[in-house]
Amino acid sequence: MVRMTVIQVGFDRSTNTPVVMLREDGGERELPIWIGAPEANAIAMELKGETPARPMTHDLLKQVLLGLGGELRRVTITGLRETTYLAELLIYRGDQIFEVDSRPSDSIALALRTQAPIFANEELLDRNGTSTEPPPDATPDNDPEALRRFLARLDPQDLGKFQP
Repeated sequence: MVRMTVIQVGFDRSTNTPVVMLREDGGERELPIWIGAPEANAIAMELKGETPARPMTHDLLKQVLLGLGGELRRVTITGLRETTYLAELLIYRGDQIFEVDSRPSDSIALALRTQAPIFANEELLDRNGTSTEPPPDATPDNDPEALRRFLARLDPQDLGKFQP
């Protein structure tokens, strides 16, 4: 597992979808994860240190978790199924350990609120690479997987900033 840091939330104009960008600590590999607008807003607000007038869902989950005596110890981006990333929350409560399946976007929003570390499976980063040069044959017609890999490596600046 590789420890990750959220570097920003951007917007992919080609798909009209927000993207959260994670970068490995002490490295250059990045992991873009396409997410929903409400989760992008929750992550962006937390990154900016903004407090909403009313608690958001992730704030509520944090309070429930703490109120029940739990502690989020780690978020892990565990894998990729087709085009969907998978994540897991590792929650400790006394001598009990809970592994909870979660969407990466929700996991990241909660991790930021609880200062829990975020990790990614090494294989996901190996697939992602660091080059932003498109493969010459990366078109949907002749190699959709090559195009997907290229799009996954785009710099958030190429996508534009997400504005909640």
